[in-house]
Amino acid sequence: MKPEPFEPSKDIPSLTDKVFLVTGETSGLGREAVLALSRKQPSRIYFTGRNSKAAADIIAQVNSESATSSSSVNITFLEYDFTSLSSVELTIKKFGINQMAHALVVKMVLPTLRSSVQKTGDVRIVFDSSVGFRWTPSEGIRFDELKTTQDYWFAGRWVRYGQSKLANVVYASELARRFPDITTVSDHPGVISTNLWSVNWSLLNRVFVYLATLGQTVPVEEGVRNACWAMTTSKAKLSNGAFYEKVGVVGSPSKSSSSAELGEKLWTWTQNELEKYGN
Repeated sequence: MKPEPFEPSKDIPSLTDKVFLVTGETSGLGREAVLALSRKQPSRIYFTGRNSKAAADIIAQVNSESATSSSSVNITFLEYDFTSLSSVELTIKKFGINQMAHALVVKMVLPTLRSSVQKTGDVRIVFDSSVGFRWTPSEGIRFDELKTTQDYWFAGRWVRYGQSKLANVVYASELARRFPDITTVSDHPGVISTNLWSVNWSLLNRVFVYLATLGQTVPVEEGVRNACWAMTTSKAKLSNGAFYEKVGVVGSPSKSSSSAELGEKLWTWTQNELEKYGN
């Protein structure tokens, strides 16, 4: 099935009454999402990351474009490190937003989101996942090994990656089930050409990635389309809890991603892990 035609510069509608929180890094998809949204005059944009210099560059570009178009964008950088839950908690409280990285953010902002949806009727949570959610063990997520290196020789890196992306898909679905008034989806941005290689990877991993992604890579400007579509398209076009493999196209589930039992287990495990944060 072909993706829905979507070009952010043309197809994102006016966002004058919308507030966005864009989590992740100040480069790649995070940067492109902030820039694309800012061009449609949202009420406010919050964005996160570790690199304050890169954040300043983003803000400068937004302000420069706003000046050219005779409009202004209220944009705020929240500096925190998603590898540190304490950092996430501190920053969220500091900025007055009741929001394990993304799950902790969701946990802390959920009361605000539920209140907002009663007023606006349209509140969304969008998780960037990957088709790599299908690269998992038969049980989906090995909870008893999540705090280990899961060193399965060459495959270990990809088993860990697949479980993390499966968790994104399943958690989004579980949020939609538990809080149906909030629209929660996950998406696949594509194989982003700028984020394929690591200097720490073995030659075998590099060859694997090259062969597995041959002819599939897309520039970051294209990779951001799916998330931007999910954030800004008509609510009626979205299926709550779905995974969008392409713009407007729901991806095929795996046995694990559609498992209600796994959804319940992931939810309980996550809440237990986050118990000491965000209270």
